[in-house]
Amino acid sequence: MDRPRSNGAHPASTPDASSQLPPATSLRTVAVVGLGTMGTGITELLIRAGREVTGIDVDPAAAARAVAALESATARAVERGRVTEEERRAALARFRTSEDLRDAAGADLVIEVVPEDYALKLEVFTALDAVVRPDAILATGTNALSVTRLAADSARPERVLGLHFFNPAPAMKLVEVVSSVLTAPSAVAAVTGLARELGKEPVAVGDRPGCVADGLLFGYLNQAAAMYEARYATREDIDAAMRLGCGLPMGPLALLDLIGIDTARTVLEAMYAASGDRLHAPAPVLGQLAAAGLTGRKAGRGFYTYEGPGSATVVADDRTPAAADEAAAGRPVTSVGVVGSGTMASGIAEVFAKAGYPVVLAARSQEKADAAKERIAGSLARSVAKGRMTAEQRDAALAAVTPAGTLDALAEVDLAVEAVAEDLRVKQQLFTTLDKVCRPGAVLATTTSSLPVVAIARATSRPQDVVGMHFFNPAPAMKLVEVVRTVLTAGDAHATVRAVCARIRKHPVDCGDRAGFIVNALLFPYLNNAIKMVQDHYASLDEIDAAMKLGGGYPMGPFELLDVVGLDVSLAIERVLHQEFREPGLAPAPLLEHLVAAGCLGRKTGRGFREYARR
Repeated sequence: MDRPRSNGAHPASTPDASSQLPPATSLRTVAVVGLGTMGTGITELLIRAGREVTGIDVDPAAAARAVAALESATARAVERGRVTEEERRAALARFRTSEDLRDAAGADLVIEVVPEDYALKLEVFTALDAVVRPDAILATGTNALSVTRLAADSARPERVLGLHFFNPAPAMKLVEVVSSVLTAPSAVAAVTGLARELGKEPVAVGDRPGCVADGLLFGYLNQAAAMYEARYATREDIDAAMRLGCGLPMGPLALLDLIGIDTARTVLEAMYAASGDRLHAPAPVLGQLAAAGLTGRKAGRGFYTYEGPGSATVVADDRTPAAADEAAAGRPVTSVGVVGSGTMASGIAEVFAKAGYPVVLAARSQEKADAAKERIAGSLARSVAKGRMTAEQRDAALAAVTPAGTLDALAEVDLAVEAVAEDLRVKQQLFTTLDKVCRPGAVLATTTSSLPVVAIARATSRPQDVVGMHFFNPAPAMKLVEVVRTVLTAGDAHATVRAVCARIRKHPVDCGDRAGFIVNALLFPYLNNAIKMVQDHYASLDEIDAAMKLGGGYPMGPFELLDVVGLDVSLAIERVLHQEFREPGLAPAPLLEHLVAAGCLGRKTGRGFREYARR
């Protein structure tokens, strides 16, 4: 949207303007200013909810695209049985377009969704002040700029608020309602009621860049861009790691392409200006891509290359990794040893056994090894009950596991995988023993999630055979394995682990040997920032969890996840990340440290960020 068209001066603000604001049921006529993707999506919601909508954009082509998009979207709704053809026609009849802001004069509510440029938004609001009714509510869709500043520069600050929908607006359930210190409570109540009528979950938040969902999301996206820029991992591996390791609907770099790299950079600039946190300072690659016009899907190229501008179909380019014949480059593996007796060890042994590998499951005693095999038997029985495998497949997998109470049983395995306590000294002592027990040429893998793999490798006389093989919990269900190659790891040892991952139907991603690898290095700063939001009294646990599930598509909110992972485990990982990277923003939130000190460790103790019924 370019310059709005309007004439006239500011009408005088009346002392009782806030009392004139309409209730939610009175917000029957709405003007949407800016008919891009977001404005069109909001319009679809409104017309299907029975509102009369005037869509205003100075670009006739944008208005034509909006009309076409609404016709297409409502036609799909008819095909899927969500509305009748009569309801579709009625909804479309409630929408008209205009190029003139004066056509917002009769609106009860005006929603502005023009580009994230303060001067442009202020020009729109100044023009609206001159034409709208005294009781009309003015809502900005910004997720980066100051609502308070926009309200203060308006003629009637009490009726200005933020109404932040998420893209695509018809599908995403979250709406953030942003009030400033100047906003009348009646305006907030009216818009909140409308959001509920639209089938959305409104979350009330204060005025700061990014609000809740984007405030957490964009820091994570920025760190992913920096990780890619540093060539720590490929774009494909970064995105696969976060999809498969965290259950996210999209990887961070693909999401940046969808949002728009220029838009993301604008949001991050505003966040950095407000927080001073270097983790919010836009990664240089974002500025480079934006300056080159490579802004993502809308341009046909960003982190990925697409079939054309606006296309969602990724095509190969010069950065697409070539397929490698890893099986030919690696060492043969016909038998596997797993060390440990806990949940992760038994889960990893189950994965190998189901893939047809003979597995030696070694623990500190025969009793512990037998108990671990019993855990595998229970897991396989549940798979049979759920129809995921046959009784014959269960029996074959269970027969492939040989429990042993001594590490000497690993003498002839081709691959030994440890899954013992996350303690560097314990792992080093174990690898010193494996070095003596395992045959020459056997690959030795550690499942550490936070310790330096090279420090474990140096405990052996053959560091070239040591690789990180980080499974995710529960190992039978989670598809991701982070394959960690140190500066000493031999190429054929690395290729062996990748080939084994393919055989056990896991997706390997390559990582360098640094704290957090891919997933934890991106996940735990996000979790830490969520804790800081609660600590700063910006939003509640429930509001933040709801925002990330409904606005970001996360399978769990950050506080749900923290309580499941364990607050002590989370604190340990955050301390390792802070020590490795020395970024002030990575320092663990004091609230997390206090809860751990109090013994509130999450579900396993019955209390973490929330309280749980004891079993």
